[in-house]
Amino acid sequence: MHTDWTTWSDADVAAALDLDTAIDSQRRAFTALGRGEAQLAEKVAIRTGPDSTLSYLARLSPRHGTVSKLVAVHPGNAERGLPTISATASVLDAETGRLVATMEATALTEIRTAAGSAVAADVLAPASADVLAVIGSGVQARAHVRALARVRPLREVRIFGRDRHRREAAAAELTAELDVPVHPVADADAAVRGAPLVATCTLSAEPVVATSSLADGATVISVGSFEHHRREVDAELVRRAAAVVVDDVDTAVAHAGPIAHALDRGDLTRADLRSLGEVLVGDRPGRTDDGDLVFYNSVGIGVQDAAAAHAVLGTL
Repeated sequence: MHTDWTTWSDADVAAALDLDTAIDSQRRAFTALGRGEAQLAEKVAIRTGPDSTLSYLARLSPRHGTVSKLVAVHPGNAERGLPTISATASVLDAETGRLVATMEATALTEIRTAAGSAVAADVLAPASADVLAVIGSGVQARAHVRALARVRPLREVRIFGRDRHRREAAAAELTAELDVPVHPVADADAAVRGAPLVATCTLSAEPVVATSSLADGATVISVGSFEHHRREVDAELVRRAAAVVVDDVDTAVAHAGPIAHALDRGDLTRADLRSLGEVLVGDRPGRTDDGDLVFYNSVGIGVQDAAAAHAVLGTL
């Protein structure tokens, strides 16, 4: 059957979306959101036991077609040798609304998530941040090392994951690829101690980082706390952080575990939350002192997918 839209495999998407292109797309996405140019629908989730299905819908600007994405999160797939996250995206024409492209979006999600964290790190972390600690050893952990190495001159990376063989394999792969020493470490405290930049990339419902182990002035990025029941960081981090930055305030309030629970406890008010877009366009401050503890909680939003998809198509 003839179709008038293009189809993109994960391999096609990964080939088109190199890290510098991806980071530029995410900077554009959050800037457009901060300026009020982008349109973002409410994120919707269906949960069945440990599994989740999430839907995203956004438009980067009036001249860009709407992009929708459907994501399935199945943590049990790790034991099956399958990706824990799979996704599909659809891109519409800006004027006619007709389908322009369909994409396997697992690679798109992986790359845009890490690229979004790189944008956050670039605006929130001191320029001198040169040691990165990553909690997790899966796809997102490795993607974050690659992306964060593009925005900070890393001289050392420490990686901790519960599976010793996986963290050792990830460290060896990244060391060879990036020409930066990536050390597998035996516990999370050893990974984060003294590190100015920390990224948590797990699906944990319990904190994987103790705030008491963090260095003064650390920038902590959590990408695994994207549902109400997932909390990679402890309550103390949210209480102590000089700045709590999120990808989108409405989405974080509804979905980000550490944020929602802090609001419930009264540790935060909604007014305390700063969106990354607001920081990028200068409407709200991010880091104001090198000694500040700064927390960025990303749940992932549709405008990130919209920008990444248009970057793949060359229509950004």
